[in-house]
Amino acid sequence: MRKLNALPILSLFLFLASTVRAQNPSGVNNAELKGDYAFSFTGMTTGGGSASTVFAAVGRFTADGAGNLTNGELDSNAAGPQDRLTAQAFTGTYAIGSDHRGVMNLSIPGGGKLAFAMMANGSAKFIEVDAAGGIGTVGSGTMEKSDTTAYSTANIIGDYAFGLSGFDAWNNRTAMAGRVTANGAATFSDGAVDTNHSGTFTTLNTFVANYYVTDTASGRGIIIFPPLAGGVAQNLNLVFYIVNAGKLFAMEIDPVTIATPLLNGVMLRQQTPSGGFSNASLNGGMVIYLTGRFGCGAGAIPAPNVLIGLLTGDSNGALTLTYDQNCGGTPTYAPGLLGTYSIASSGRTAIRVGAGYVVAYMVNSNEAFIVVADSSVLYGFGDSQASGSFTNSALMGTYAGATTAPATTGVVIFSGEFTANGASPIGGIAGVENIGAPSGPSFGLAANATYSISSSPTNGRGTIAGNIAGSGVAYMISPSKFVAVSLSDPNPAVSVFEQ
Repeated sequence: MRKLNALPILSLFLFLASTVRAQNPSGVNNAELKGDYAFSFTGMTTGGGSASTVFAAVGRFTADGAGNLTNGELDSNAAGPQDRLTAQAFTGTYAIGSDHRGVMNLSIPGGGKLAFAMMANGSAKFIEVDAAGGIGTVGSGTMEKSDTTAYSTANIIGDYAFGLSGFDAWNNRTAMAGRVTANGAATFSDGAVDTNHSGTFTTLNTFVANYYVTDTASGRGIIIFPPLAGGVAQNLNLVFYIVNAGKLFAMEIDPVTIATPLLNGVMLRQQTPSGGFSNASLNGGMVIYLTGRFGCGAGAIPAPNVLIGLLTGDSNGALTLTYDQNCGGTPTYAPGLLGTYSIASSGRTAIRVGAGYVVAYMVNSNEAFIVVADSSVLYGFGDSQASGSFTNSALMGTYAGATTAPATTGVVIFSGEFTANGASPIGGIAGVENIGAPSGPSFGLAANATYSISSSPTNGRGTIAGNIAGSGVAYMISPSKFVAVSLSDPNPAVSVFEQ
């Protein structure tokens, strides 16, 4: 990233409970960030006016556990050619406070300052916090511990599902989900993909492609897909950084034009059952969280369109769906919708709910990349919901939270650390967050909310209210993870909280 549109970190805005924690003293928890990491970042850049353009970055670094970054390397892409970097080397410093929030400074062209929140597994959610005066990049991302022993072409082998989304130079949205089989020798076969390019939905049932790990020291590689985006007659070239043999962070490196979108996303190894996927692979609850961009309301001004919900399959092709949606400040609640689904052995899943058509590519049972055939280009992921009934007692403990996939620069980008008390019938969650905005960052803000989670009529759905950009809803994925969205904010986004 040229000015390292600072990789942002997690943290939504739910919070109440009791005492708010301050970040002091700085650096006392630096040992929490130690080892090799890969990262992915998605954001928007503004030059001081109302217009914005897409920006993304992927890369890697080594943290020494004492506040220093070495062996850094990143690739970035944007509508402006000055913001494109290729295998850019960098170093940096970081400091993590007593409440597990940190700040990171990267030595890249233009500078890069990130705020991040640590998770128990040593990974982190981050946001960029160096925009000011209406100029700069805001966005969010994730940094995850990487396995350096997987840094070879031969280790990328087996079945993979993938999902990518982004915008072109005019902020028209594109998203795709698909799957391939890697042979460990640079070839993808049995490829299939579904793409929504600005509302035009296409399916490619079979393709082949190539991939290479070009640097076994950094885990950097290249993927060359055939034309997949909306019928544009050009190859889709991606750079990737290996997290582990089952996960790659990938970003398109083609110049961004009105015909070529900047796509960013991930590839995950499919846990393919013996004999392939089938309708039995959707045999329980899947919490879905999707983001699009649409001209919502009478003004038809492009705004984020965000949907979260619970989709439950019966193993035999029937499903129920409950969801909450916010399109530019206009909320929708749709409970108990009935639908059907059909899963091919490759994991490609066709879902129909009323007149709506959705395609998913299974990663595992009840887990999938999702792309919707709608004009707002809704795209996201479905996480398998843990078994059992969820009530307030399930939402308890410390969570790192952050905004994900901002669709406009008006989205409040935050990351932070929060503690939920699990009380019933009304629970409280409180913490401290950092915010990145075009006008400038804010650090150490107290945040709190109340919440009420129920197992019926929709398992794990609940309300949440407080200084979380307005009243909203939350869906429990497990006791260690939940997603939430404001239903009143005209610039909504999905917030993800993880322990």
